[in-house]
Amino acid sequence: MLNEERIILMTRMAAYEEGEGKKNVKIGNYFRSDYIAVQVLKSIICAVLAFAIVFGIYMLCNYETFLRELYTMDLFAFAKNVLIYLCSTVAGYAVLTYVICTWRYAKVKKSLKCYYHNLKKLNSLYNEMQ
Repeated sequence: MLNEERIILMTRMAAYEEGEGKKNVKIGNYFRSDYIAVQVLKSIICAVLAFAIVFGIYMLCNYETFLRELYTMDLFAFAKNVLIYLCSTVAGYAVLTYVICTWRYAKVKKSLKCYYHNLKKLNSLYNEMQ
């Protein structure tokens, strides 16, 4: 005998498993601190690489000016300014990543909690039939 409530619940759960559930289960398998640490580490590496690429392009575009002023400029102050820009860029990007990943992890955990609640409900519906 078909139970409409069971069919609706199974259909909803199957759609979740095929859609966003795959990604959510991967995220949900991590501890919160581990997931956030991995994501922040990846974002720091990407921010450093992006800064190096942008700085390299900037230096190529202003290469003639840089060479003309090379002997008159304070190289330690120039390096200090570059490091300050690098650190502020990386720190800002890391903080933004931390906030986004914390929010994303909480959202995924809430979604998985609902999914597991539906699994228990489906199990109870099967036990009622027997």
